Amino acid sequence: MRSVRAKAAVGATLVVAVALVVAGLSVLFLLRQNLEHAAGLQAEVTARETASRFALDRDPDLSDAEERPVQIVDGNGCVLAVSPGVERISGTGSGGVRAQECPGRDADENESGSDSDDDTEEPEDPEPGQVAAGGAGLSTGSVTVGGDTARYRFAAVEATRGDDGVTATVYAGAPLTTEESAVDTVRDAMLVGLPVLLVVVGSVTWLVTRRALGPVEAIRREMAAITHSEDLSRRVPEPGSGDEVARLARTTNETLAALEASVERQRRFVADASHELRSPIASLRTQLEVGAAHPELLDVPGAVEDTVRLQQLAADLLLLARLDAGERPGSARIDPGALVREEVSQRTGDRVPVTVEGDAPEVVGSRSQLARVVGNLLDNAQRHARGAVTVTVRAVGREVLVEVADDGEGVPEDERERIFERFVRLDDARTRDEGGAGLGLAIARDVAVRHGGGLTVGAAPGGGAVFRLRLPAA
Repeated sequence: MRSVRAKAAVGATLVVAVALVVAGLSVLFLLRQNLEHAAGLQAEVTARETASRFALDRDPDLSDAEERPVQIVDGNGCVLAVSPGVERISGTGSGGVRAQECPGRDADENESGSDSDDDTEEPEDPEPGQVAAGGAGLSTGSVTVGGDTARYRFAAVEATRGDDGVTATVYAGAPLTTEESAVDTVRDAMLVGLPVLLVVVGSVTWLVTRRALGPVEAIRREMAAITHSEDLSRRVPEPGSGDEVARLARTTNETLAALEASVERQRRFVADASHELRSPIASLRTQLEVGAAHPELLDVPGAVEDTVRLQQLAADLLLLARLDAGERPGSARIDPGALVREEVSQRTGDRVPVTVEGDAPEVVGSRSQLARVVGNLLDNAQRHARGAVTVTVRAVGREVLVEVADDGEGVPEDERERIFERFVRLDDARTRDEGGAGLGLAIARDVAVRHGGGLTVGAAPGGGAVFRLRLPAA
């Protein structure tokens, strides 16, 4: 069962089935309890009425054996009276269905009678009978009348007859046929209605899920077509419902757009890298071939320069590949002022001197990558400066700001974001002897972003360009 629609339909049906079964059993239990309680109250009323008549030495009403079966049993288990027509009875004090002679009681009465004959005093008036107070005892049994057996709810009430002081228990029953009939009716209705309701729930869930997942299937088909055609310019349809499926389609299109841009950037990167590698390799090969044919014409400094340029380009490409692969920055604590001064100290023979000012708190990151950023910014500033480069290190709020300013011509405002793209060089930096491959600033910004900061360019107060490197303080 791999279909979401089938899983949803089956799941909803099972949940509803369990809920209905539990609810149905609870209803049947409560209905049975209430009906048995009502039958018990009815039996108690009959038992108390019969006990009252017994206590007053009146004949009990034993006429209706089927609707109101009654049995009176004394303390010795002797049946004093029972409703006529009862063939079998259970759940009472005795299983007898006929009034019995009780020898023990008769002997007691005779003995008491003989004593009264010898007594010369006048007999006292008999005390009135009593019915036991409190709730009646309840039990469940069965009664057979006319060959038909039915279940009954019996109530037991004790009563004492006033004329002879005999204590007996009156058992009166109320039929449970109504309870059984009602429970059976409700149960049958549930057994018939439950499957129908489950079919309806399953069908409705299937249809609703099918309608809800229709746009998802359209998205899947379009994604399959995009995968087959490798055309990342295509987009999946966005439903106008505004629900989760619409947001999924919108996110999918955004992902496709980002993927298309990434693939296009990768293609351009490969093309530009191939172009940049081709030039120094071709130049180096030419010089080596000339040197092999005419050793006296070999330009060793030019070959070394081309080799160095090729080595730097390979290192830049390797670093960019690591950054694109998600390489995380280190966790070393670095003094940005000391790092800048260390980089500047290695440039004693450069054309343009560098001045370092200020200091700032430590930052956390990769020392080699941050040194690469500072070096790239210094290279760029010295390449375009007329006579001076100034580096300022200071704390701004919870960030460390490193500003590299030069007194050159500056960067046009409409080119200030473009220069951070890979293999992008402005027109005045396209000569091989002055400009690099156009990767230094791109690498610097990528490293800054991965360290939680950023890199921007603006106009220096005294003219020229100022690059601002922001890093979070440790």
